[in-house]
Amino acid sequence: MYLVYQPEGSDAAQRFKYQPTKLMSAERERLEKLTGRDFSDFTKAVLSGNSLCRRALLFVFLKREHPTTRFDDVDFAWDELTLEHSRAELEEIRARAAEEAPADQRAAVLAALDAEIAEAYEEPEGKVLPPIAG
Repeated sequence: MYLVYQPEGSDAAQRFKYQPTKLMSAERERLEKLTGRDFSDFTKAVLSGNSLCRRALLFVFLKREHPTTRFDDVDFAWDELTLEHSRAELEEIRARAAEEAPADQRAAVLAALDAEIAEAYEEPEGKVLPPIAG
C-alpha cells in the first residue's frame, strides 16, 4: 500500500510505501501520541479515511526526509493525499473476490478490480503484507 502525496502545482507525486508492521517503534509511538489512538486502531483509521491519522502518517514519512518538519507544518487539501493499493495487493484482492463475491455481482466486481490493476503502481516483487497491523 502507498500513501501518495501530490500538492497542487507539483509535477510529481511523492509515493511512500506504507507497511504498518515496518514502521519503527518511535514512529508508532509518535503516531499514537499525535492521534490519541493505539496503533491497531490507528491503522484501521488510516484505511477508513480518518484525516488526522492520514495527516500524522504523512508527517512521519515527511519527517524521515526532512527531520526539521513539524506536525503543524503538515497541511494539505484532501485531494492531494491518497492511499493506494499496489498492483500485487489488488491482484490478491481480486483472487479472493473471484471466490467470495456473490455470483450476481462477481463480474462487475472483477471488472472494476481489473481496471484498478491496469492503473496500479507496479512495485518490486515481494511478499504482499496485510495493511492492518495485528
